[in-house]
Amino acid sequence: MSSNVKPVPVWLITTASLLLTAGLGLGLALGAGQTPPSDDGPPADQPPAAGSYAKPHVITISDEITEVTLKSLERRIDDALADGADLIIFDIDTPGGIVYTTLEICTKIKNLSDVFTVAWINPKAFSAGAIISLACDDIVMSTRSTIGDSQPIMIGPGGATGVPEEIEAKMTSPLIEEVRDSARRNRYDMDLCLAMIRPETEIFWVENTETGQRDFVDRAGRDELFGIEPTEGPQRIKKSGQEEEEETTQERTTYKPGQRVSDSMSQTAWRYVKSAPGLPDIAQPIVTGRLLLTMTQDEAVAYGFAKGILSTLDDFRTLYPIDGAFQTLDYTWSEHMVAFLSNPLVRGVLFILIMMGAYTEFKSPGLGAPGLVAIVALAIFLGAPYLTGVASIADILILFVGVALLLVEIFLIPGFGVAGILGLLFIVAGLLMSFTPAEAPGPIWPTFNYRYTLQGLKWGMTVLAGGMLTSLVFMVILGRFMPQLPYVGRVVAPNPTAADVAADIPYPYEARVGDQGITESQLRPAGKARFGSTLVDVVTEGEFVEAKTPVRVIERRGNRVVVRSITSQA
Repeated sequence: MSSNVKPVPVWLITTASLLLTAGLGLGLALGAGQTPPSDDGPPADQPPAAGSYAKPHVITISDEITEVTLKSLERRIDDALADGADLIIFDIDTPGGIVYTTLEICTKIKNLSDVFTVAWINPKAFSAGAIISLACDDIVMSTRSTIGDSQPIMIGPGGATGVPEEIEAKMTSPLIEEVRDSARRNRYDMDLCLAMIRPETEIFWVENTETGQRDFVDRAGRDELFGIEPTEGPQRIKKSGQEEEEETTQERTTYKPGQRVSDSMSQTAWRYVKSAPGLPDIAQPIVTGRLLLTMTQDEAVAYGFAKGILSTLDDFRTLYPIDGAFQTLDYTWSEHMVAFLSNPLVRGVLFILIMMGAYTEFKSPGLGAPGLVAIVALAIFLGAPYLTGVASIADILILFVGVALLLVEIFLIPGFGVAGILGLLFIVAGLLMSFTPAEAPGPIWPTFNYRYTLQGLKWGMTVLAGGMLTSLVFMVILGRFMPQLPYVGRVVAPNPTAADVAADIPYPYEARVGDQGITESQLRPAGKARFGSTLVDVVTEGEFVEAKTPVRVIERRGNRVVVRSITSQA
């Protein structure tokens, strides 16, 4: 049986084998330096291996995070981009601030795709400051610095508390999603990130003594890696007969009650991490489940959040290829001024000026210097918090509606009724609402957030009550003592004397004591008498006097003229 298939030449087989071998070798050589894809998402941005940063810019973030911070950062970032910035270092020193403003700042930073961003914690980044730092491409700590403690809180009569469970998801979900995105971008451990927000998070740091691998795990993860039965964390128990709760100091386990899980209990190669660079003695768990994660500079580096510890801007050249000079973009004087005027203590002084100016203006009719001072103080009192995002248009409208109702009550409606009461309520409501920020503001109407509303109301009532009491004291001093002082006394007119308030005498040069006249009508006992060409209202001591009878003035007191008939005297 013959075959129709022609034999393949030997030279062709040999050539194909050589080409295949060369292709495989080239492919292995090209793939040797590549990093396999990670399930954690795309790798974080890193400084370029070649070249250097020629346009490094430094943008400061200090004090509380407010709407002023957001607008200032937007302006300065735009200025840096216009100047060709390729590296932006955010110099952060903040205790935290408004959540939704923080989320907007994080979005702004993450959209800087063509600029490498570094958060320099100098010296603290708490709460909102920590969230903003995680949004940057790198974090660098200063010599003595701290980062973390980012749990949303509520301010109530008992002080600061965590968010209630029924609204906790609504409050923290946007924040956790932002942190999760930052952890994915920059490959931070998500459990540690959550430990900044959730106080119930308990984290252990473990390592495999055979491979050297280190991981951050929760209690269940630790038990699984150690190959032991599941354990329970510290339990909350009630003392008998008391409502207070306390935490047990010992872990509960199904097989060793009352004992902590130690290295010796591990059934595998996994053990606790006992030391790290900068941390000679590490206590486990590193996050206890009762406290929020707050890291010092050494802990931030050891846990993989910070790239290094730097004392000055020039030290950045040791970590990054920077050739250009640093350009610092700070807050403008107007931004500092708006933030200063929004301080509750400053607003208290402004409220006193409003009250004193209005009082002085009412004492001296006509628009003068005190009235202008009151108007300017009111504009600043409402304008500064509006620019910071604390007050809204609705707050200002409510206040002016109250003023309008009060004016209607004073000038159009006699007495003091419904319009006046509503006016006062609207004024107080508008003033108090200007202290309560809306963390998710709409175009006009505010949407209150539990975190700052109670705190704002507390500050508002304190400022208004303190300002009112102080104003009353100054009003008394101003009305009683100021008129006698040189120069200052010109501000308030002196109190009038009895002569100043006395009624005008209708006929000052007629009907004086001893003058004689003639009655024009019967006096029973009052009537009219003529003295010369002037007709005067007169009264007798009780007697009746007929018309056309001569009379003499025997007493004159103001415009009361007492007469007696001349015939009766005879």
